[in-house]
Amino acid sequence: MQFKDIIGHDQVKEHLLHTVKDNRVSHAQLFLGPEGSGSLALAVAYAQYINCENKQDNDSCGVCSSCNKYQKLIHPDLHFSYPFFAKGKDEVAVTYLDEWRKAFLANPYMGLDFWRHHLDAENKQANINIAEAHDIIKKLSLKAFEAEYKVLIMWLPEFLDVQGNALLKLIEEPPAKTLFLLVAENQDRILNTIISRTQLVKVFKLNHSQVRDYLIDVKKVDGQRANALSFIADGNLQMALNLLEEDENPFFDTLLHWLRFVVTDAGLHIIRYCEEDFPKLGRENQKNFLLYAINMLRQIVLIQQGLQQLVLLQGAELDFVQKFSENFRSEQLEIAIDLLEKTHYKVERNANPKILFLDLSLQLVLIFKYQTFPQGTQYI
Repeated sequence: MQFKDIIGHDQVKEHLLHTVKDNRVSHAQLFLGPEGSGSLALAVAYAQYINCENKQDNDSCGVCSSCNKYQKLIHPDLHFSYPFFAKGKDEVAVTYLDEWRKAFLANPYMGLDFWRHHLDAENKQANINIAEAHDIIKKLSLKAFEAEYKVLIMWLPEFLDVQGNALLKLIEEPPAKTLFLLVAENQDRILNTIISRTQLVKVFKLNHSQVRDYLIDVKKVDGQRANALSFIADGNLQMALNLLEEDENPFFDTLLHWLRFVVTDAGLHIIRYCEEDFPKLGRENQKNFLLYAINMLRQIVLIQQGLQQLVLLQGAELDFVQKFSENFRSEQLEIAIDLLEKTHYKVERNANPKILFLDLSLQLVLIFKYQTFPQGTQYI
C-alpha cells in the first residue's frame, strides 16, 4: 500500500512523511478515524514507507524487496492484530491471517461488518483476547528479521478489554525499533491506559466529492448514481461500496413515505413501518437509514439558510428537500436531527428497533404536525 493509492488526506500524509524525514517516528501511534475513511490503509502505507529501501520524497518506491512484500502483506517484520471470532480461548489472530490478507487487499477501507462477512461469522462476537495479547508480546520480543523496524498494526483496539493491560509495558517501553500503530474508530471505547501511551494521528472522514470520484473513476459508476451514493455514505467509503450492491437508492422511498405519514399523523401506517419495515432492514441498514435521514434534513437546513450551492442532491431528492424546506422551520429540523442522532446511538447499542422507531416517529409527529417541543424536553 502506497500513499498515492489512498484517497485524500493530503495533510495527514504530509505529517507522516515528515516524521520519518525528521527522524521523529513515535513508537506508539493511534490512527483515529471513522469507518471507511482509510485510516487502516494510511497505517499500512506509513509502515511501508518507514521500511522502504529506496524512499522517495512523497512515497515509498513500491518496487524494492521490502515494498513488494508489504504490498502483499507478507513481510516477516509486519504483524497484524485485529478482532476475530475465536472458536476456542487459545486462538489468536494469526489463525485468520490468510483471510485477513485477502480482505484487506480486496478492500483497504473495510469496516468490521465487511470483515465479519468475509469470515462468515455474522452471529459471533468479535474480540481481541488475552491469548492474542500474549502472542503479540512473544512476537515483538524477537529481533527484526530483515527490516529496520518491526511493526505491529492493531486494527480496532476498541475490542481489547481488560486484557489490553497486558500490553501496557510493551507499548510504553518496547524493544528498539519496534513500532505500534493502532487504528481505531471510537476513542471512547479504548482503554485510557492505552490512549495515554500513544501519539494521536487524527484522520477525518472523506468528503463528498472524493467518494463520488472514487465511485466514478474506480468502480465505473455513472455520475448521477455516484453522487447519490456518496451523499448517503457521508464520507464512509465502506458504506458507499455496500450501497453499490443495491439496485437503486434503498432509502429515499422509505424516508419519503415515512415522513409523509409522520407529518400527517397517519398512526396505522406509522405503526406498520415500525413493526415491519424498519426491523426488516437489519441493524446496519437501520443505522445507514438514520444517517441518510440526518443528511437529508441537514440539506434542508442549508436551503433555508440560502446556501443552495452547498446542497449535494439532484433529481427527486432535490425536489423533496426544496418542498420540505418551505413547510417547516429550522427549529423543528434541528430538534428532529437531534432525535435521529440519538436513535442512531441507541441502534448501535442493540436497542429494540420496534420501540426505538415508534418512539422516534411519535416524537416527530409532535414536532412536525403539532409543533410541540417544549424547551428542556429530553428526547429518546
